[in-house]
Amino acid sequence: MDGFDESSKEEDNKPAQIFQPSQHFHQPYQESWTPKDFYRLCRSTRDCLLPLLIFPENAVISKRNAINLWIGEGLVEDSQDKTAEELCEGVIDDLLESRAIVRYGNGKSPILNKFQILPSICHTLKSYVLNENAEHHGNILRQFFDRDSVKNLLQLEEKNVTLGVWYFGDHIIRTIFNIGASYLNFRIKWVTELKNVEVLQLGRWQDSPFHHIEVGSQEFLKELENLTQLRYLSLRGISRIFELPSSIVQLERLLILDLKACHNLETLPNDISSMKRLTHLILSQCYLMEGMPKGIDKLTRLEVLKGFVISTPEKTPCRISDLEKLVRLRRLSIYIRREAVIRDREFEGLKDFVALDYLKISWRGSDPSYANNHLPPRLRKLHLECFPRKSFEELFMPLKMEDVLRVRELNISGGKLERLDVDRKWGNVDTLRLKYLKQLNLDINKLKISLPGLRYVEIKQIANHYSYMEPLLY
Repeated sequence: MDGFDESSKEEDNKPAQIFQPSQHFHQPYQESWTPKDFYRLCRSTRDCLLPLLIFPENAVISKRNAINLWIGEGLVEDSQDKTAEELCEGVIDDLLESRAIVRYGNGKSPILNKFQILPSICHTLKSYVLNENAEHHGNILRQFFDRDSVKNLLQLEEKNVTLGVWYFGDHIIRTIFNIGASYLNFRIKWVTELKNVEVLQLGRWQDSPFHHIEVGSQEFLKELENLTQLRYLSLRGISRIFELPSSIVQLERLLILDLKACHNLETLPNDISSMKRLTHLILSQCYLMEGMPKGIDKLTRLEVLKGFVISTPEKTPCRISDLEKLVRLRRLSIYIRREAVIRDREFEGLKDFVALDYLKISWRGSDPSYANNHLPPRLRKLHLECFPRKSFEELFMPLKMEDVLRVRELNISGGKLERLDVDRKWGNVDTLRLKYLKQLNLDINKLKISLPGLRYVEIKQIANHYSYMEPLLY
């Protein structure tokens, strides 16, 4: 990858310890957590906490995994004034405030991306709450939300699993979740007993790429069209999936399609525009995908689009400016391939993304000549990966020269950056992360002056700092 030393990621790519010992928690002193604490939570927050018990004890849980699960199970839905994503963020805040979950990490970063449930709380919930609200039948966890609502959840825990061999009797399965399976096999007509499934998480929930999942054949995908109730489909990190069948677009209720790190995936269905209800399309780290099909811009309910590929005009007929029609889009990541042709004013349309809160741009050896791009007016988080320029100056501009950008979190990882030229227009940045920038020399004291609002700095493997992390509290 041009401008990026892959060996610099060695520390990040060591096998991760997914089940962390309790001393790795950022755990302030707290009193014991009791069933009374559980019942003090509002009903919707309690309903969201119980599904998290499917994860193994001490598991590091990604916030994104939790949010996708809640939306997929229908526990959180759009309201009149907030999206389901925004409401899920509120649930996370409530769980943190109630001490039901704790931040994962050293506690210095103000941003929560991962969390854990303390073992003592997990035991309390399983010993007292689940005894009243759930029961186990082999691999099936039956959760009772109220008198009229029962969720039967199938857990895939064995390393080698074959779907299509179980008979579930009167248990109507709503959720299938892969906890620890690495090898998935499917019998013919494997969906016969599963036609009421709403959540199908076959892919990995762990962040580490060392959790390998493989399917015997991709033929099983052809039967997905029969899962007409499906709201959330995750094939994350599964190898030997080369393409999705066109019949997948018949899943009219599907909200979330997670294909992250499907490294063999090459194409999407040409008629993807038929998936009108889709709110999340996640294609990050699908490096064999050479372009995007027509119709992405017609998915008008999209709120999250990750892994949008820019290639040649023939392979990516949809331009960035076309995506401005997606007025609900809040999170966007763009992957610029090595052979990409950056058309005139390609990035100028970013200024019209009125709802966009998060933007990530990843380069793979592209022409760095374009500059003076206007950022979306409400953007708060900007992540640049394998940055192709030596200077940060004049790459992004506010709509008016006198304006200050609203960006509060700035991440730059990998690339050719030598100088971090920030001026008053970046004055709202309070969180800064700089990683794997072997040519960047940085004076941290000058940086604090240039960014007076800075509250947290994290640096890893730049020219004059190997590792540096500091919460800046004034």
